[in-house]
Amino acid sequence: MSVKPEKTSPLKRFRNRYRLVVMNDDTYEEVVTFKLSRMSVYVTLSTIFVVLVGLTVALIVFTPLKVYIPGYDTYGQVRENREMKYTVDSLNNEVRNQAQFIEGLQKVLRGDVPQNLDTTKIEVPKDEFDN
Repeated sequence: MSVKPEKTSPLKRFRNRYRLVVMNDDTYEEVVTFKLSRMSVYVTLSTIFVVLVGLTVALIVFTPLKVYIPGYDTYGQVRENREMKYTVDSLNNEVRNQAQFIEGLQKVLRGDVPQNLDTTKIEVPKDEFDN
């Protein structure tokens, strides 16, 4: 008859204890011994991960390194950028208006203005000028 291994629950396997031994290769002397379980390894690695993430976030938030993050702007920079945008927009409008003025002036100087004279007669009441 064959012997079937016992089925253990995943939680029990998670708590099984293992021994990690570090030995000197030349003398086979035990240097360090650790008693570990899968749960203790998981908890230790999770704790190290959380601490490293916390330190990284603290380093970015509480030091000037945050200015190197793309998209990070202080309120003063946002306001200054908005004012610059308004200034550039108004200057663009001014340049466009000047270009239209210069183009119209050049047409007049060249004589390219169409001769559409208004020949309608204006009726002015005589009472206004009799005084």
